[in-house]
Amino acid sequence: MLTRGLFALAVAGGTVASFLAPDATAFPSPELARIIFFHLPCAFIATIFLLLSGWHSVAYLVKDTDRTMRDLKAVAAQEIAMLMSLLTMATGILFSKVQWQAWWNWDPRQTSFLLVLLILAAYFALRTAIRDDQRRAVASAVYGTAGLLPIMFLIFVYPRLPNRFSLHPSNTIVSGGFDRTYWGILLYLFVLLLGLSIHLFRLRLRAGWLLYQAETNYGSNETRDGGSAPTGVVRPVRLPGEN
Repeated sequence: MLTRGLFALAVAGGTVASFLAPDATAFPSPELARIIFFHLPCAFIATIFLLLSGWHSVAYLVKDTDRTMRDLKAVAAQEIAMLMSLLTMATGILFSKVQWQAWWNWDPRQTSFLLVLLILAAYFALRTAIRDDQRRAVASAVYGTAGLLPIMFLIFVYPRLPNRFSLHPSNTIVSGGFDRTYWGILLYLFVLLLGLSIHLFRLRLRAGWLLYQAETNYGSNETRDGGSAPTGVVRPVRLPGEN
């Protein structure tokens, strides 16, 4: 309880600090550039968990042991990545509106990240379509492994291809559009959001493991001490109203 309270205070402090930071003069709307404080950390964390999910998907296909946990970790990482990707897209669309006067500009980074979201959505559609647990896990691992390469291409390569004009302020940020105060707040919020994401990942993993155990043990005829349930009727029982 104390940890949660301290974390809430830390988030509140970071939010207040983001509003107290000086305006970023290199942007068309300097006072609204603060959206990046939340936009960039979400994008970085989404990429981290996408890589984590891909790692566990590959491990599921390569290793013969601990496959159930590998599948659970891959799914949990994909879910956190999906959540952070949606937040990245939402804050990016808002940034586009306040800085470029349009909700959507078909900017290379906007377009590429939209494709990443579609690939992520297809992963969950695949898992929903397959009922058998083992076939679902294998198909998910294959898709998670195969989808890792195009996702990394869309995130790191496609927006940087030559002759692609982008409104995305990557160069502005790198060339000094942010001062030390901005970078400090950005790093602070990134650490907080990363800690929250790791906590959610662990909770999701625990919930998935408990569900797996419940489904595995469903219907077992065991008593609390581990012995078999008694068979037959010890003595007849008269029901009310019985003749």
